[in-house]
Amino acid sequence: MMRSLFLQAPSFDGYDGGAGARYQMKREVRSFWYPTWLAQPAALIEGSKLIDAPAHDLGWDDIKHEVDDKDLIILHTSTPSFRQDVHTAELIRARNPKALIGLIGAKVAVETQKSLEASTAVDFVCRNEFDFTILDIAKGMPLSEVHGISYRDADGSIVHNKDRAVIEDMDSLPFVSPIYKRDLQIEKYFGGYLKHPYVSFYTGRGCKSRCTFCLWPQTVGGHNYRTRSIGHVIEEVKYVLEAMPEVKEIFFDDDTLTDNAPRIEELSRALGELGFGKPGFRVSWSCNAKANVPRKTLEAMKAGGCRLLLVGYESGNQQILHNIKKGLRTDVARQFTKDCHELGIVIHGTFILGLPGETEETIEETINYAKEINPHTIQVSLAAPYPGTFLFKQATENGWFDGTDHLLTDGGNQIAQLSYPHLPSTVIFDKVEEFYKRFYFRPSKIGSIVWEMVRDFDMMKRRLREGVEFFDFLRRRKEAT
Repeated sequence: MMRSLFLQAPSFDGYDGGAGARYQMKREVRSFWYPTWLAQPAALIEGSKLIDAPAHDLGWDDIKHEVDDKDLIILHTSTPSFRQDVHTAELIRARNPKALIGLIGAKVAVETQKSLEASTAVDFVCRNEFDFTILDIAKGMPLSEVHGISYRDADGSIVHNKDRAVIEDMDSLPFVSPIYKRDLQIEKYFGGYLKHPYVSFYTGRGCKSRCTFCLWPQTVGGHNYRTRSIGHVIEEVKYVLEAMPEVKEIFFDDDTLTDNAPRIEELSRALGELGFGKPGFRVSWSCNAKANVPRKTLEAMKAGGCRLLLVGYESGNQQILHNIKKGLRTDVARQFTKDCHELGIVIHGTFILGLPGETEETIEETINYAKEINPHTIQVSLAAPYPGTFLFKQATENGWFDGTDHLLTDGGNQIAQLSYPHLPSTVIFDKVEEFYKRFYFRPSKIGSIVWEMVRDFDMMKRRLREGVEFFDFLRRRKEAT
């Protein structure tokens, strides 16, 4: 077995580039998702090592010695971080000329030729799911025989091998949590709406929804929701409870765990049998959800210890939801949110400004909608046309942006890429700040956050820190303009 290193390379200060991040960028409040898509193949390869440099505040000088004795080095990359990741690959090549260097991620899955042409330091890139692809390489299989890669041949020509079939038996993948414990400092991972410390992992891959902007289902995960058995998931939960006693919350990172109502109800019952949801039990769980979960299912989830749902509302305008193929009605989302409030399930709502069909009037509608349904916390993002998505194709064909990969400022903050004849990107950019201010600077919202802080001293310290970061985020946005 090759001595293997899995690396999330050094990047912008505070930049969350991990494959668990839906948007690779610096956020309004500093947060980091686990590099789950790197941890998964690392778990397959005995003796491997995982380094997540951004989350651990590591620069090249801190990690360069780690590449010296490695035979195989895998870097996760994304469209915003690609240039820096290639630079890291070149530094690795200069220090360890014999190492085999490969890139994984949605960026290289859809732009294989272009990615390999960017630098001769990169030997191969993986397309689509890559877990067992990397295992084959680590076992010493010749690159010419490995399905699912594009690689540079001995004469320098680029070869595209046969595609690899997607994984159907999800239980064939080992747990990622032991890799987190072995190689990562879990206190480095936090989100503004999750208890700290937390752990996140997937119970399945793929998403049946067809949202035009969503990157992973259109590039790597696919639209067929393939799931682990409930028993397999529960065994990993048990591992977390026993091996990581400091963990306060488990986040199931499936694109939309609630798409399969009978399964999430079964999982909730199994978690309840472990003690989740019982008085005094120290750990809660949370997950991504679509805003259409029936109340019966929500009741089962609450009884099984579900504390919070991360919900993509995207817009309060029904036509925009149709435009992006969200498959969601605003009236259904209103009832879902009302049910969650009544059941005591916390919601972190995410919204996107600048989607096709957006106008100043629809932005106003979405802001008012957010205030009306009133999730506990929100995230407001700018529409990001990542290569490989329908939104990218639509935007380039209509001239809404120039097709470049410049999605962030030089400091790692998201910029407004899409610009419409009736709604320039500068207006969309400014509306994000207005959205945040009008949502959070309400007496009722300020009161609920203050009450949350008064009841919990740790939450008080956390919210004060996040407040400083949030106002710094607003300052950086002004500087970007």
